[in-house]
Amino acid sequence: MKENEPLNLAYLRAVQVVAETGSVSRAATALFRAQSAVTRAVQEIETALGETLFDRKPSGMLPTPVCRVVLKRGERVFAELEALARWRGARVSARRPVGEGAVPPYLLNSRRLELFSALARHKHMPSAARALGITQPAVSSAIRILETGAGLPLFHRNPRGLLLTSDGETFLLHVRRALNELRHVSDDVAALRGSIQGRVTVGALPLGRTLILPEAIARVIAQYPGVKVATDESAYETLVAGLRAGDIDFILGALRPNDAASGLENEKLMSEDLVVLARRDHPLAAARGLTAKDLVDAQWILPRSHAPSRGLFEALFKRMKTRPPTPTIETADLAVIRGLLLHTDMIAALSAQQLHYERESGQLAVLDVPMRNTTRDIGLTVRAGTTPSPAARALIDAIRLVASDVARKMRDAQR
Repeated sequence: MKENEPLNLAYLRAVQVVAETGSVSRAATALFRAQSAVTRAVQEIETALGETLFDRKPSGMLPTPVCRVVLKRGERVFAELEALARWRGARVSARRPVGEGAVPPYLLNSRRLELFSALARHKHMPSAARALGITQPAVSSAIRILETGAGLPLFHRNPRGLLLTSDGETFLLHVRRALNELRHVSDDVAALRGSIQGRVTVGALPLGRTLILPEAIARVIAQYPGVKVATDESAYETLVAGLRAGDIDFILGALRPNDAASGLENEKLMSEDLVVLARRDHPLAAARGLTAKDLVDAQWILPRSHAPSRGLFEALFKRMKTRPPTPTIETADLAVIRGLLLHTDMIAALSAQQLHYERESGQLAVLDVPMRNTTRDIGLTVRAGTTPSPAARALIDAIRLVASDVARKMRDAQR
């Protein structure tokens, strides 16, 4: 199997049914396929993975341990496609609901689903065709089959390109989840053989990406050279959308409130208060016993108005019956904050972790002002009910250890 090429969904479905029935002939009957076609499907998946999936016995086809790993991930793939089929059935005709376990043939084509996902991303058929190295008519044909099978328009056509319809957005969510689960199959098999490999995409929020994430990545790469890591520093809402679709494995950073209806789960790793930072020779750097009121007229660098930490900062002043300072600069960009702090008399309210190395080197100082009740919980956010890839699990485990070390050092420093 070529790198990044997903397994054939129709073949994987045949493997699933052979395992369920214990027989190629019974699977062929259940799938309305010729026995030779089912046999070929099993062989193709075995070749793609380089592993034997069944012990051929007179009593039937017995799944090997590798096969059971493949089937476990396959269950997640087909669960997404089944959910899509049920949604489509309810959307198009309530009189003909789609039953459990039913995946229509038009969805059992990995390449077709990849074409749909690529077109949704590029919003331009020639661009999607070039990205995938195929012809424009091939993309057009794939989308036509999907729209015909779904009985729904998935794109709005206009002279400037294509945009997903609202139904297309829902369709895409399930497709992306299924494809992302499918890509984990080969990594699951490698893990069974003791090799952790594959790509991990981390949604990296500011409170996790200075200390915790770099150290955790370094530990994982040193132990598992086959792991590749990508970070996404987008806004929280964008990261959540990627997490829901399976494009992002997990988010690390400041936690939002738990909401059972969100489909997300939080794991708290540590907590940290805001601090006020300034350059080491700032006029206030040597002052002691400052209060927040003493800093009302300072030139502040603050997070944007919608950021949770901005709300905590402003609540601090409101509790003192004082109007919160108006920021001179609103930004979450650490490079901008660092440059301004080092070269001006501005001050900033943020997590001490975020500019840890500048504090350690003595370039920046924490002002002696209490920031009570500005605690942020830092941790992991995952999609509920998911099974991370082996590489993602390894990185999550490393993050837990590093966060524990950081929290311990913070406690020691405060004693």
